[in-house]
Amino acid sequence: MPQANLFSALRAAFPTDLKKIAVEAIEPDGQSLYYSWADLDHGSARIANLLVSLNLPEGSRIAVQVEKSVEAMMLYLATLRAGHVFLPLNTAYQAAEVEYFITNAEPAVVVCDPGSFGWVSKLAFNNGVGHVYTLGADRTGTLLERAAHHGDEQQPVPRASDDLAAILYTSGTTGRSKGAMLTHGNLLTNAAMLKVYWGWQEDDVLIHALPIFHVHGLFVAIHGALLNGSPMIWFAKFDPQAVMARFKDATVFMGVPTLYVRMLADARLDRDTAAHMRLFISGSAPMLIETFRAWKTRTGHTILERYGMSETIMLTSNPYAPDPRYGNEDERRGGTVGFPLPGVGVRIQGDDGKALPAGEIGNIEVQGPNVFKGYWRMPEKTAEEFTADGWFKTGDVGIQDDRGYFTIVGRSKDLIISGGYNVYPAEIEGFINDLAGVDESAVVGVPHPDFGEVGVAVIVPRKGAQVEGQKIIDTLKAQLANFKVPKRCYVVDSLPRNTMGKVQKKLLRDRYQKEFA
Repeated sequence: MPQANLFSALRAAFPTDLKKIAVEAIEPDGQSLYYSWADLDHGSARIANLLVSLNLPEGSRIAVQVEKSVEAMMLYLATLRAGHVFLPLNTAYQAAEVEYFITNAEPAVVVCDPGSFGWVSKLAFNNGVGHVYTLGADRTGTLLERAAHHGDEQQPVPRASDDLAAILYTSGTTGRSKGAMLTHGNLLTNAAMLKVYWGWQEDDVLIHALPIFHVHGLFVAIHGALLNGSPMIWFAKFDPQAVMARFKDATVFMGVPTLYVRMLADARLDRDTAAHMRLFISGSAPMLIETFRAWKTRTGHTILERYGMSETIMLTSNPYAPDPRYGNEDERRGGTVGFPLPGVGVRIQGDDGKALPAGEIGNIEVQGPNVFKGYWRMPEKTAEEFTADGWFKTGDVGIQDDRGYFTIVGRSKDLIISGGYNVYPAEIEGFINDLAGVDESAVVGVPHPDFGEVGVAVIVPRKGAQVEGQKIIDTLKAQLANFKVPKRCYVVDSLPRNTMGKVQKKLLRDRYQKEFA
């Protein structure tokens, strides 16, 4: 079995001089805390040695719901080193959601914020988890306390390319979240390809202002910097003014459209502010063409948009450099997600499963070494999402032009992308329909100037019941991650349906599309 542990590849890319700064972490008070490459190596080794000392079964899941910190990144690296499977959980998830992940994934270890230890540990121990540790954003907690007793050298556990490295849960269209299984090979091949495709350079410095519980911040950004041996300027939370102030010290920024909108709202953003930067990348949600054009006008930089998923990491990207075959004009086109990445297959298929020519809208299907292994403990669902010839059905609808550029035009599963986070209406409707006085509900996405899209709930009350929209929202806030909670809730007598009885969500979207205009 050839050694293919992702950590080994990342560690091999560290600079020869491990005393150099790897991460400058911006503290809440604005002060900086510096970590060397040796700190990342030794810190992750100590945590890995702690995990190894627990004598866990091979490939155990390590579930992590903590605030963003450099130590949380070390925990991710440690999990890879120890040969286990990293399971990041959004910090906004509430008890009902966390309980599902614990019962479904059956992690051997759970790491949570110190303030959440009471309820998380109860859920974990009641469901057979053997070990629960805490890790605070301020570097406190039992994980680091226990790890401090272990050595700072560790030989990564051998892993094969097809061995699991991480499981990322994506909300299901039926309300049941699915765990996308990503292998060491999936992650390494995608990171290595992006290093070349996005022209990573020796002197690059990355501003990291994304969360680290999903693909964009955890894999694309962190892997990109580590595999290039590039330092990071690390923000636990995105602050437009603070981030823009560090453009002069960095070269690469990755963000979701919402972050660009918020920086454009600051009058101080101009060409001088962004003069030192090399590359701005956007993804996780569609970017309005107005945002794309405004950024180019204000900064002189053309944002590079790309397309990926939890199940596939990155799939397509606008080009980094102009194609000499078409002159030296800027090849990054707003509103598109560019071309398939090298080694990745992307095709547009009709509902009948037949290939569609350029210019016709159809279902996006993909294939490549980046495509996940399947859904955790859902063989039937996995089989359902792949075609007979092995292509993954993304659920997105798109079009390819004559030059080969892909554009995402819609989502076949009513997915709402709010501020870069995926929100599945069926999941939210399930919670609403269980509330007292509710007969049925429908959740739709509508345009929003800041988040791109937000959810709007439309509720039909039970006969004789008194239901108030704001009270529904307040109740949901105690049950769901905030990004999933609809921004508005309307009570109506009935939902529009077609002759087959299916709720016509398009009519609802049309009705409420200007709510946030």
